[in-house]
Amino acid sequence: MKAFIFPGQGSQFSGMGYDLYKSSQQAKDFFDLANKIIGFDICKIMFEGSDKELQQTKVTQPAIFIHSVILSCCIKDVPSVVAGHSLGEFSALVSADCISFEDGLRLVVERAEAMQIACTKSESTMAAVIGLNSKIIEEICAQQAGIVVPANYNSPNQIVISGERKAIEKTCQVLIDNGAKKTVILPVSGAFHSPIMESAKTKLKLAIENTYFKDAKYPVYQNVYAQPVSDKNNIKENLISQLTSPVKWYQTIENMINQGVSEFIEVGPKNVLTGLNRRINREVSSIKAEI
Repeated sequence: MKAFIFPGQGSQFSGMGYDLYKSSQQAKDFFDLANKIIGFDICKIMFEGSDKELQQTKVTQPAIFIHSVILSCCIKDVPSVVAGHSLGEFSALVSADCISFEDGLRLVVERAEAMQIACTKSESTMAAVIGLNSKIIEEICAQQAGIVVPANYNSPNQIVISGERKAIEKTCQVLIDNGAKKTVILPVSGAFHSPIMESAKTKLKLAIENTYFKDAKYPVYQNVYAQPVSDKNNIKENLISQLTSPVKWYQTIENMINQGVSEFIEVGPKNVLTGLNRRINREVSSIKAEI
């Protein structure tokens, strides 16, 4: 079985998609359509923009979505299943013919704008925690004052926490004291996949409920569930929950492998998820060897 996996925020770079634009008329048509839907020349930012311009949430998310979906349309391979990391889940849903490119892009724009507004309501951030068991991290986060929760289960030994800045900073020290090898405050604009995104979730829910969804052509492993989903109503519910729930990525990859996936094709700018999958395989193998 073959899986298409779609990256999330952080995989952007200046020049992304330009090769597709120049080499494929189909791709060019999609890029032109994206500009019309968004209402500004996002392609110019993707092809020529500075790192600062590309790091704006309202630009980053639609840019990665546009690149990923167009690339998936240009690939001749057909997946058996699909999945996306956070934002990438929207790209995966278009690939699985659950939503159209146009509707997917409108939802991503709505999501990005709502998240950016939510980020301004409190001083918040995220931090990567290296080398500590996820259960210990969960227990420590639950004991802290303020908002601090696990947000991304990237690999067995790399968990990202999210919440109020002061709570994150304090929790990082507690995690080090309890055996974490390293903690790193991430250069992000807010606490994604945490309760701080509740206002964004409310706005996204309304947009999703007003968007036409179909049952997925290929099963979609969604972030909040880490299991294959095809029913359109379940997909919508999980997509709404995703903004305030953790991304269960390494669980998704483990489940895919256990259920017969033997090949992963990353569809999007860079190879962030490919590198992450290698890390997951190494860490899972190490854990099994210790057992």
